[in-house]
Amino acid sequence: MLRNFACLILVSTFCACNNGSSSDKPATDSVEKNDAVMLTEEQKAEGWKLLFDGKTTNGWHKYGGGPTGSAWKVADGMLYLDTSVKENWQIKDGGDIVTDDEYDNFHLKLEWKIAKDGNSGVIFYIHEDSAKYTWAWETGPEMQVLDNEGHPDAKIEKHRAGDLYDLISCSKETVRPAGEWNQVEVIADNGRLDFFLNNENVVSTTMWDDNWRKMIAGSKFADMPDFGTFKKGRIGLQDHGNMVWFKNVMIKKL
Repeated sequence: MLRNFACLILVSTFCACNNGSSSDKPATDSVEKNDAVMLTEEQKAEGWKLLFDGKTTNGWHKYGGGPTGSAWKVADGMLYLDTSVKENWQIKDGGDIVTDDEYDNFHLKLEWKIAKDGNSGVIFYIHEDSAKYTWAWETGPEMQVLDNEGHPDAKIEKHRAGDLYDLISCSKETVRPAGEWNQVEVIADNGRLDFFLNNENVVSTTMWDDNWRKMIAGSKFADMPDFGTFKKGRIGLQDHGNMVWFKNVMIKKL
């Protein structure tokens, strides 16, 4: 009888220890496992190049110069913004980051996900002259990255996820909820601009013509004379003070 009782105590203790260790596991909401970042042979043959190798921030720097800040981190094939320490409306040692190279005609692909109530953006044709332009978005158009369900910008026309920010609204809503991955394509080819969000063409327009200039004149960029005029520039990822993740970032010159 005593022997059976002792065995019962041992089994109960073992189970209790196991349950405790399970509940003490660290949260993994901020990052998740992802397959290795690599191009297929077909993609290489088509001219695709990785803009993010899945392991480092090589090929990127902070807008205005200098290495990417420590708040931009890499884990499990993802590039993400760690928002642990705020600094004004952005993140301490974060800031917008841009590609080392410039692009004119290009096809960009990437995936993003945004935290609940989050805001960010993918900016292109950035003319990097921080002495003249404090922010990357003073020169380059932006594809909006947003939690449409939670962020107040979603109530503003042309400020929703997938929009050509403050210029053109998506033709249809295809964005996924906060915390889920969205597939993006930006194609800029001799003035023709197309946005794809989750395999749907949501924006189509022509840059640099009279209609383009008219749109800018009626937008928040009206007092920025150089906005949207550059035909070659860097690609940027925005620090808007919210946690955001990017992966599978690649580009093909057209």
